[in-house]
Amino acid sequence: MTETTAKANFAKRVFSGIKPSGGLQLGNYLGAIKRFVQTQDQGEFETTLYCIVDLHAITVWQDPADLREATYEVTAGYLAAGIDPEKSILFNQSRVPAHAELGWIFNCVARVGWMNRMTQFKEKAASGAEKQSLGLYAYPSLMAADILLYHATHVPVGEDQKQHVELTRDIANKFNHDYKVDFFPETIPVIEGPAMRIMNLRDGTKKMSKSGESDMERINMLDDADAISKKFKKARSDMEALPETAAELDHRPEAKNLVNIYAGLADLSVDQVLAQYAGEGWGKFKPALADLAVDQLAPISTEMKRLMGDRAELDRYLARGAERAREIANPILQQTYDIVGLVR
Repeated sequence: MTETTAKANFAKRVFSGIKPSGGLQLGNYLGAIKRFVQTQDQGEFETTLYCIVDLHAITVWQDPADLREATYEVTAGYLAAGIDPEKSILFNQSRVPAHAELGWIFNCVARVGWMNRMTQFKEKAASGAEKQSLGLYAYPSLMAADILLYHATHVPVGEDQKQHVELTRDIANKFNHDYKVDFFPETIPVIEGPAMRIMNLRDGTKKMSKSGESDMERINMLDDADAISKKFKKARSDMEALPETAAELDHRPEAKNLVNIYAGLADLSVDQVLAQYAGEGWGKFKPALADLAVDQLAPISTEMKRLMGDRAELDRYLARGAERAREIANPILQQTYDIVGLVR
């Protein structure tokens, strides 16, 4: 290959994904899916690809039946929330083998020192790194492959995933440098809005999680209207009234979390929410939040349950999405093989 003399012009393309482990909850919706729908509908990008990253799920052991169920649940969540399979490419990762193939090539590009600096592995392996799977250690290079397989230029991520997109840029730059090409783009992480990190409804210092001890800690995307309302009305707050400025919430984690959730659901800034409710007590705010959440989330829950009842329909969506994904991925993978000098 000859060295390029000018930067390539990459089409504006979005890729992002959700791992199917444990079911969907409000943090997945506000932190990811809702924003995916907005990005799709804005029409700013040539292609929007949204993936169920099931290969990432098996970096830790998964019950096979639970993994299949979670894959369908995430698919139903995408569709019920507004991902249009005609406007976006919706698929699960394992239906496109090129992800794993490019992931291996990137394993050979990425450096061990880069992987050692990944904070998520350090956190997950705190109880004993030697006992963790090689996949858990190396999965950031597969994540880079997920993105670069489509020459994606933008990736909507939470703050806790920003380091992985930075690693993706390092891998792309090293590949381009090593082979004297301008083949992979420098992907930009897209982090925006007040509700990117949704916290536990019973402990505002902990992230909302499907694996929490109590179901009252979280809003599941399959919760019905009554459950949604009850959980918000019983959510932990504090004794103080709502303040006038966002800065005054910094040392009030439960209050900050509930205001952030309201802002995310209503598409308002935190300051706009506080302008409406400054000086009010939780007896007024929490019922208002509950009503807003029911209005926004209950229709999604109802549609998810309908879709979950028709696996054949979900499989049709996933199969068609994978076909469209392969149309983009396979030529890029073949070009990568050609650049590296692999014969296939």
